[in-house]
Amino acid sequence: MHISDNQKKIISLLADGKFHSGTRLAEEIGISRSAICKQLKHLTELGLEFSAITGKGYRLESALELLSQTTLSQLLTNEANSLISELEIHDSINSTNSYLVEKSHQTNNSGIVCFAEYQTAGKGRRGREWVSPFGSNIYLSILWKFQQGPASISGLSLAVGVAVIRALNDCGIDDVGLKWPNDIFWKERKLAGILIEVSGETNGPCSAVIGLGLNFYLPKEQAKSITQDWVDLNQILSDNAVKIRNKLAASLLNFLMPTIANYESDGFASFIDEWRESDCMKDKAVQVYIGKQVVSGTVMGIDNNGLLLLEDESGKVKAFASGEVSFRKA
Repeated sequence: MHISDNQKKIISLLADGKFHSGTRLAEEIGISRSAICKQLKHLTELGLEFSAITGKGYRLESALELLSQTTLSQLLTNEANSLISELEIHDSINSTNSYLVEKSHQTNNSGIVCFAEYQTAGKGRRGREWVSPFGSNIYLSILWKFQQGPASISGLSLAVGVAVIRALNDCGIDDVGLKWPNDIFWKERKLAGILIEVSGETNGPCSAVIGLGLNFYLPKEQAKSITQDWVDLNQILSDNAVKIRNKLAASLLNFLMPTIANYESDGFASFIDEWRESDCMKDKAVQVYIGKQVVSGTVMGIDNNGLLLLEDESGKVKAFASGEVSFRKA
């Protein structure tokens, strides 16, 4: 979906979450009041909710902090900055992952970073849709070229999870945990998800697109389609999440870039202790879905290769390299 210059101007003016009169908006942008009304109706298609009150004007239901390339650059560490070859922020895109997967076939560059304010076809695991309202969350993908093949980056999604936890803690967000294999949870509710797409030779160079979707604020209407328990930072931080959107975006890059760049040499061993400390599933009763098969048991943690260890009802412990894990509710 294309976002026009006038729509971007309206969003920028309303981003503070305060009331703005239609007359003032029209004057600021240089269009008629009726055109303002028409443009605002289009904004609902982006997942933006607003109020219109006679005598007060228009107000977004939740304030926004739009991503700023200048602000991000100022907040990046020297190390992270040196590892980024390109940093793009899109107003609207089909999917940050899909965009960089396509770009990976056209370039040999590593360290390409893509943010988006809005995704028309956000991607979750197993082909699921990732709900992506405008300016409310973080949609981030990073393209990195690895030289030793897919086998050399086994366990990368778990290491990326550790980097995300570090970034959240760095911004004062505690009590977050890791749910195998690639989800970030807060009190058994999903806060973020990781999606890694790899292409290339089995024993040669390969490209990995590391995607992260993290909830800052999910409007109720947009969240209706989500079928699992979820949480956003607005709930965790009592409506103050908007103030740290650029700060957290930069912090994510500060921790993710070195993790990804050094992974072939460091491997998963350097992350395993932190992963286990943040494991929010250990000793919990779960169900593991592998295709049409469902295995029930108790999580015993992960092994040294990052495989899920599950103890079944007979006391036998099995290791799983992949699968969909669901908490079993009492």
